[in-house]
Amino acid sequence: MMKSPKSFLIKIIVVQCLLVLCVAAQDFDFFYFVQQWPASYCDTRRSCCYPTTGKPDEDFSIHGLWPNYENGKWPQNCDKESSLDESEFSDLISTMEKNWPSLACPSSDGLKFWSHEWLKHGTCSALNQHAYFQTALDFKTKSNLLQNLNNAGIKPRNGEHYSVESIKNAIEEGVGHTPFIECNVDSQGNHQLYQVYLCVDSSAAKFIDCPIFPHGGKCGSKIEFPPFSSNDDHAEF
Repeated sequence: MMKSPKSFLIKIIVVQCLLVLCVAAQDFDFFYFVQQWPASYCDTRRSCCYPTTGKPDEDFSIHGLWPNYENGKWPQNCDKESSLDESEFSDLISTMEKNWPSLACPSSDGLKFWSHEWLKHGTCSALNQHAYFQTALDFKTKSNLLQNLNNAGIKPRNGEHYSVESIKNAIEEGVGHTPFIECNVDSQGNHQLYQVYLCVDSSAAKFIDCPIFPHGGKCGSKIEFPPFSSNDDHAEF
């Protein structure tokens, strides 16, 4: 019995749709895993607000895990129907509050920040919500940025300047791959260590050499690494 042209056409459309979904599920080449230094976020003219859970530790914090293409572009907002479901990662929340806090104003519990990261980047990662957040937390532990810098004598101190190359070398020594260092400018106009980019393979299994480095956030030859410890107990820095 011959199938009608209409049913044949429907099957072709279904197959094409499935192929598109499969490609969209992991349509990228690698991840940027980005961590930021909280003092350099807070001491700019924009300032910051501490989370409702309290002032974060003096340690690097996660900014995000971002799918990217080797041509420098990136996918985003891959599932516009998705929404953050706190119950999917409830066992991770206390760890995320410590390692992935929001410093944006007004003060928050982090959910708005995590929702933004999930919707813009996580929905393009081929990971579910729990796996996406857990993977980022695991890579923070593996990278151990502050300890690697401390091992090289690079510590957050007022008035101290370090070469960008020494910072990169210290991180590469610990992680095994060269990072990209992004700087910003404090309220006095000094260049300072702001964010560290490391690259992760598209299956989110391991660090890799970066296929391409980001543009912008350039540093001078010597930069500051400002301390985040103070006696200020106010919510706003």
